[in-house]
Amino acid sequence: MKKLLFPLSVLLFIAAGCSESGLFSEFDGAYYKNGISEEEAGDRYTDYGENPFRKASEYPQSTFGIDADGASYSNMRGYASEDYRIPKEAVRVEEFINYFNFDYPEPTGENVSLHSETSTCPWQDGHYLLRIGLKGMDLDVKPPANFVFLIDVSGSMDSEDKIDVIKSGFKRLAEQLDEDDRVAIVTYSGKVDVLLKSVPGSETKKIKNAIDDLHAGGSTAGGAALEMAYEIAEENYIEGGNNRIVLGTDGDFNVGVTSTDALIEMVQNYRNLGIYLTILGVGHGNLNESMMEQVANKGDGNYEYIDNGDQIYKVFVHEYMKFFTVAKDAKIQVTFDSVNVDSYRLIGYENRVLEDAEFDDDTVDAGEIGSTQTITALYQVVPREGTSGKFGSLEFRYKRPGDAISRLISLDLDNNRRTFQSSSENMRFAASLAGFGMLLKESEFRGNLSFQDVRSWANNARTFDPYGFREEYIELIDKVSDLD
Repeated sequence: MKKLLFPLSVLLFIAAGCSESGLFSEFDGAYYKNGISEEEAGDRYTDYGENPFRKASEYPQSTFGIDADGASYSNMRGYASEDYRIPKEAVRVEEFINYFNFDYPEPTGENVSLHSETSTCPWQDGHYLLRIGLKGMDLDVKPPANFVFLIDVSGSMDSEDKIDVIKSGFKRLAEQLDEDDRVAIVTYSGKVDVLLKSVPGSETKKIKNAIDDLHAGGSTAGGAALEMAYEIAEENYIEGGNNRIVLGTDGDFNVGVTSTDALIEMVQNYRNLGIYLTILGVGHGNLNESMMEQVANKGDGNYEYIDNGDQIYKVFVHEYMKFFTVAKDAKIQVTFDSVNVDSYRLIGYENRVLEDAEFDDDTVDAGEIGSTQTITALYQVVPREGTSGKFGSLEFRYKRPGDAISRLISLDLDNNRRTFQSSSENMRFAASLAGFGMLLKESEFRGNLSFQDVRSWANNARTFDPYGFREEYIELIDKVSDLD
């Protein structure tokens, strides 16, 4: 096998999942407003709980891998659009925040920029919020892409919110390609077929016609198809390019490799060869979100959820460049000064927490950052009474594509301790999203939060809203608050 200079990636477009016990909780049908029974509500999630407050004197360091996913937010929006209550297990607060782009500075000298801000905590008197912001560099030249569209056409895909959404998404992606790119299309149900051999991306009409001809029916040999997709991606490998498998499926892998553990083992093997995994999901009813999110994490990729046509446009048009990785295995380690900090809590990132010793270990898997992509993390900090010194320091590690050795960036944390009202729009909007997520999780840490609060904070932080997503979020708060 050739040495991979740029990562091969796998993009799974998944709606529902394989059956497996013991790894997740099922979403109780009682959450549904329209009376769907528990037996009909088969969506599956892993409940990771919430990070607790930790004493800085006992645990001065906090270490985690970044999470660039936004699936939890759009998944929640999909429930709300159908007037369903949102399952608490489906809410991952960091994905609510990272669904949105923030107005962060461009990197200079590194592939990622890094900064921080501190303000009072609006939902807990005497506490502070520490916001950490990162942004991936903007690539001057888009590398050529080698895509394999791997499309599930089994019977379980035969519905508008699955096969039709998938077809729309693939056509949107095809419209972004040019003559330097390559596309192959593979379909599978009970067997695997090559529908279109690799052609230049400029042959848009041929690619879209092939997608339009897709129809669903049959069993699902997803594991075998995924293995074949890796092989085809390697056969058409573009040196120095962006090589990706785009898999559209409802995740109902009922033939061959079916378990989460087996799928994780497969993607880890390819990840170690530089082949990465990204997942996008669609549909509700038997959504195995637990499997998708875990497999994406272990495959060095990210997981997104597609709930409507606007989301297709967001992922495949507005944010197309984030498919091009600029930072691999990105990890953050904050060291809190116990002289000035009593305790702290990382908000979200529960399934991304690392051991402190893993920060310096370049063999440890962490998250990826795409070109122009922004990442945000929030800490709730309890200061020691009577102190005003700095909260601590931050270190960030990442690898450039093709590198095996990580790079280190260090930063003293901002310690201006602004009032929340005088903080930046970045802080106020991030706090609104974190608060919204905590309300939906019925978090024990939500303090005196209300839907009116998070709406007000967001409404006053809309100067940076290039695509109108923040305005849509405010409308969604109103929608969700009415479901309670």
